[in-house]
Amino acid sequence: MPYLFLAIAIIAEVAATSALKASEEFTKLAPSLVVIIGYGASFYCLTQVLKTIPVGITYAVWAGLGIVLVSIVGAIVYKQIPDMPALTGMALIITGVVIIYIFSKTTV
Repeated sequence: MPYLFLAIAIIAEVAATSALKASEEFTKLAPSLVVIIGYGASFYCLTQVLKTIPVGITYAVWAGLGIVLVSIVGAIVYKQIPDMPALTGMALIITGVVIIYIFSKTTV
């Protein structure tokens, strides 16, 4: 169950962060609501994850995958294409998350 909450937290955070640009400094109602609800849902789900998975591991996965997914959304929706150094960095982030889950004894 903690991984389901972690997945929901990541998706909600990605939706909220992606809506920030569309909110136009909170002057557009619908995107602003997505930001507020998305972050609220994300943080609630993170509190559920932290009952089982250590905070460092939880945050590393949440932040790392969030960065990669927000970059993908930015490329598709806003045409903000990452360059090769950015793609390399994101590949290293994904590698780090995989290493945590394969080798760390602190995950569930």
